[in-house]
Amino acid sequence: MVGSLPAAIRSKGHECRVVIPLYKSIRPELRAQLTFLTNITVDVSWRKQYCGIFTGIWNGMTYYFIDNEYYFGRDGLYGFYDDCERFVFFSRAVLEMLRYIDFKPDIINENDWQTALIPVFYQVFYKYQQGYQDIKHVYTIHNIQYQGSYGREVLNEVMGIPLYHMGILEYDGAINMMKGAIETADKITTVSPSYAWEILDPWYSHGLDRILVNKQYKLNGILNGIDTALYDPASDALIASKYSAEKPDGKKLCKEALMQELALQEGDEPLIGIVTRFVSHKGIDLVRYVFEDILRLGCRFAILGSGEKIYEDFFSEMQWRYKDQVSVTLGFQPDLARRIYAGCDLFLMPSQSEPCGLAQMISMRYGTIPIVRETGGLRDSVRDDGNHDGNGFTFKTYNANDMLDAVTRAKVCYDDAQAWKQLVQRAMESDFSWSKSADSYVKLYHELCQQ
Repeated sequence: MVGSLPAAIRSKGHECRVVIPLYKSIRPELRAQLTFLTNITVDVSWRKQYCGIFTGIWNGMTYYFIDNEYYFGRDGLYGFYDDCERFVFFSRAVLEMLRYIDFKPDIINENDWQTALIPVFYQVFYKYQQGYQDIKHVYTIHNIQYQGSYGREVLNEVMGIPLYHMGILEYDGAINMMKGAIETADKITTVSPSYAWEILDPWYSHGLDRILVNKQYKLNGILNGIDTALYDPASDALIASKYSAEKPDGKKLCKEALMQELALQEGDEPLIGIVTRFVSHKGIDLVRYVFEDILRLGCRFAILGSGEKIYEDFFSEMQWRYKDQVSVTLGFQPDLARRIYAGCDLFLMPSQSEPCGLAQMISMRYGTIPIVRETGGLRDSVRDDGNHDGNGFTFKTYNANDMLDAVTRAKVCYDDAQAWKQLVQRAMESDFSWSKSADSYVKLYHELCQQ
């Protein structure tokens, strides 16, 4: 989202900047293009930490990079013992940085728990300082499961926030960064309209439904888009043959090349793709229950992913038993993922929950028909083809036999060449560009700025 949405907003005639940590994993050739602006110190409770500010322009977009070797010069982005301190530093640095750059934002759009403290720090320390007046905050929840929850001691020892402000962040006996952003941001967005109302339900909210119900007047759901230039079968150099909605013949060549690559028996049966993490909330347990039933329908599988050992072992066994019908690649290979999107006929995504989901949009972009459970962004992006006007197949309840029914309906449609051709056409013509999402964000920003 941070890679694509700002550029789409800029294309609408608005000035937009991006701030990210100067991670070690940023490629050396990009790092060499950065310009050093200045260095400052940032308060992390009672400590004063070095902060370098770099800037760079890529594809016309201005980026700022927050540098601190101790916090960000590591292999990996997060998952460290001191993540709380690292992103406390980053959140405070973003606000301190505004004194030293030639840009004052009307809106700061924060994403997930890693930047959830920016609106909190703004309210506690910066709101009434000169040069900081009237900045509005939009906080985007990408996945409510990850909330930045820590013991109460971090309030004073790491964040440096006075105890009389504990009510902003305290939740269920812990300091919860996401809760702090929900309290202090002017608007809250989620990455799909359905996810916005789903997280008001305890089933989806991971404990935050009580605060969200009270703050739902702030809540907006805006469906994410995909980079339609990056994911374009008409220009994709990673696939066997280029094609488009107007000239779809190349897709058949992509399927033949994929089946040869994966050593699957060639034939005209539908090929189902799965590219995912092997965890239960992605619906892999449903796939396991009816996997052999799907094979008996005459379908084949191209599977790419990794995760829990129970699922890795299951898929490996299925490949061993049905080597002509099932290919399983453990791990993540982006190039192979692209070839699966292009070469398969169907794409199975039966998630238990899915805030937005991009794979179903990418698969449709490549003319591969998604089969999804109606949840979150899957519900908002895939219309069932029951009346021959949809762009995929859906099922509602989290039930393996309901999923099997959706696969069966997809197989029936696949066997009707004319109906299938029209379905693929509708899927490829679906608009999942960031331009549409950017319009919704710009409208929200205008409301906040009363412009």
